[in-house]
Amino acid sequence: QVQVVESGGGLVQAGESLRLSCAPSGRSFSRNVIGWFRQAPGKEREFVGRITWGAGSVYYTDSVKGRVIISRDLVNNTVVLQMNSLKPEDTAVYYCAAGRFPGTRSLEYDYWGQGTQVTVSS
Repeated sequence: QVQVVESGGGLVQAGESLRLSCAPSGRSFSRNVIGWFRQAPGKEREFVGRITWGAGSVYYTDSVKGRVIISRDLVNNTVVLQMNSLKPEDTAVYYCAAGRFPGTRSLEYDYWGQGTQVTVSS
């Protein structure tokens, strides 16, 4: 079994930065890839980006490229989502998810965190 726990989030003003952390634990082969998703009120869950645990390969959705960096800390076994130049439209509940293969769809990830709220005021 794999558990995923997010931390961070909160209320920031537009243009500011925020850092979210994800701590996956459990069977390593089940968490080869860590993805970040977000869901705004009334909208479907949206892929933000992902990182492969071994090689550290990253991929971002176009809407966040240049503003978001995903990195992994192999010592502390965490994945960080660094978000810069935040916009009000980035407001959402952000989820960390673990899966076996790189993907951009929710169904490709097997284990999910509880989500953390990010609110960006204008």
